[in-house]
Amino acid sequence: MRLIPLPNRVLKCGEMQLDLSTPHVMGILNVTPDSFSDGGKHNAKDTAVAHALQMIADGATVIDVGGESTRPGASAVSVEEEIRRVVPVVQELAKHEVIISIDTSEPEVIKAAVQAGAHIWNDVRALTRPHALATAAQLNIPVIIMHMRGEPTTMNNLDQYEDVTLDVIRELSQRVQDALEIGVKPENIMIDPGFGFAKNAQQNLKLLNEFYKLNDLGYPILSALSRKRFIGEALGGADAQHRAVGSVAAHLLSIQQGACMVRAHDVKEMSDAIKVWNAMNNLAV
Repeated sequence: MRLIPLPNRVLKCGEMQLDLSTPHVMGILNVTPDSFSDGGKHNAKDTAVAHALQMIADGATVIDVGGESTRPGASAVSVEEEIRRVVPVVQELAKHEVIISIDTSEPEVIKAAVQAGAHIWNDVRALTRPHALATAAQLNIPVIIMHMRGEPTTMNNLDQYEDVTLDVIRELSQRVQDALEIGVKPENIMIDPGFGFAKNAQQNLKLLNEFYKLNDLGYPILSALSRKRFIGEALGGADAQHRAVGSVAAHLLSIQQGACMVRAHDVKEMSDAIKVWNAMNNLAV
C-alpha cells in the first residue's frame, strides 16, 4: 500500500504534459567522457541518441542529457564545450515524442538546449550560478532544484550537518524561495535532495529513510540515487556496474515515500519494478 500519495499535478513540458500522480523514470544520458558510471560510452551523438531511444523503449518518459560530469573531483567544463556536447543530441531527440531534461548549471547551456527542443532544467547547483535564477524565470520551463553544498571538487568536505534531512529541507526551502521571489512559477518547481552530493554514506541512508519529510515542502520530488557510492557500500563494496538491483530497491523506497520521478541508469529494471508497484497500488480495496 502506498505510504505517501503522489502529487495530483501535471508538469507542462512544451507541447507535452507529464502526469506526476504516477511514478516516472528519467533515463540518464551522459554525453561526457568522465561520468562516474558510464563516462565515454555515449559521448558521440549517434551512440547517445541510440542509447536514448533504447531507454525510451525500456520505459523512460524523460531523458536527462548531461554534458558535464558532477562526480566528486570532476573537472570543470567550458560553456562552449558543454553546448557542443549537448545541443546536437537534443536536436535529434526532439524529433521523437519524449520529454528532454538538461542536466546543467549554466544559463547559456539551458538557453541553447531549450532552443534546440529541451523541456526541463535539472540543476544540481540549485540555480546558484550567475543569472541562473533570472534565466529560469525568463524561460518559464520546469526546473529541478537539487541540494548540494560547494562544487564537485569541494563537496566531500562539506558534509557536516546537525540533522541531514532537516538541514537539506531548510537549505532547499531557501533556494526555492529565492526562485519564487525572482518570478519562477511554483508549478514549474521540482526538488531533489541530492543523494551523494556533500553527503556521506550514513547521511544518504538517513535521508532515504526520512525521504517522506521532503513532502513538507509541497513540491514534486525527484529521487536520483542510481548507482551512487552509498548503494555500493550498502552492497559490501559493489562497483558501479553491479549496483542496479540496490538502486532499484532504494528508488522504490523513495517512491513509497512520495517521489514521483526517479533518475536511473538501469531503465528497464526500474520500469519493471514500477509496473509491479503500480499493479499493487491499483488493486481494488
